[in-house]
Amino acid sequence: MTHPEYILTLSCLDQRGIVHRVSGFLAEHGCNIIDSAQFGDAESRLFFMRVHFSLDEPGVSDAQLRADFAQLGEAMQLDWKLRDAHVKPRVMLMVSKIGHCLNDLLFRYKSGLLPVEIPAIVSNHMDFYQLAASYNIPFHHLPLAAGAPEEAKLAQESRIIELMDNHQIDLVVLARYMQILSPQLCARLKGKAINIHHSFLPSFKGAKPYAQAHHRGVKLIGATAHFVTSDLDEGPIIEQDVERVDHSMDADTLSAIGRDVECVVLARAVKWFTEHRVLQNGAKTVVFK
Repeated sequence: MTHPEYILTLSCLDQRGIVHRVSGFLAEHGCNIIDSAQFGDAESRLFFMRVHFSLDEPGVSDAQLRADFAQLGEAMQLDWKLRDAHVKPRVMLMVSKIGHCLNDLLFRYKSGLLPVEIPAIVSNHMDFYQLAASYNIPFHHLPLAAGAPEEAKLAQESRIIELMDNHQIDLVVLARYMQILSPQLCARLKGKAINIHHSFLPSFKGAKPYAQAHHRGVKLIGATAHFVTSDLDEGPIIEQDVERVDHSMDADTLSAIGRDVECVVLARAVKWFTEHRVLQNGAKTVVFK
């Protein structure tokens, strides 16, 4: 018989006895801890914890477990979430005309390397509708012309929100979706949307960043996956990585290396989020790897 498994995440003001009280609660309710991680941030004075456990006591129901922990959470002023470890988060992918991140995520999903459900792919272009069809995932073309008025942008974003609601989306991934989201949509997606960008080229904004980097003779290129906020490319960072390059490489080579780094960094961030390993700590994140 397979026992139910849960992932508990929590944060609160740091205080003595948090681990003792949480682990004691789980023991009293017939739970077995499979994996546990915690971190106390001296700067913010917050404590963060992630516990993966099984419910081995048949006499304890899911409803009772949640209701009893709610009492502990209230007493300790915890910000907590308790999730079924066997439920795969539902992810919506968004893309424009550059498809390497989309293709990589779909391959990992199909291979079982990314434990998610993907009920929808959204794009403002038609370039990848055949790729979506090859994975039997509905493709939603929501065009938005360059220089479109604000009303058109908000109408398009209302369709995005509608799809999120209809498919009960847990996470939106901007897999090189090249549109700036409105502050309203960013607020709606707070803590539930991840973006990828070329992080270690901060001086090279706009079109063709790798060509600009090549012109300047950079020695490191990289990528950052971060939460989406209304401050463009300034959301809390989840993952970063770099690759060393040199003078012998042309702009196309740098771009190819950069695409590989972007794929790996985004995939890590999405996987960690869907495994409930990422907790926000103000403008930063705590990532229990």
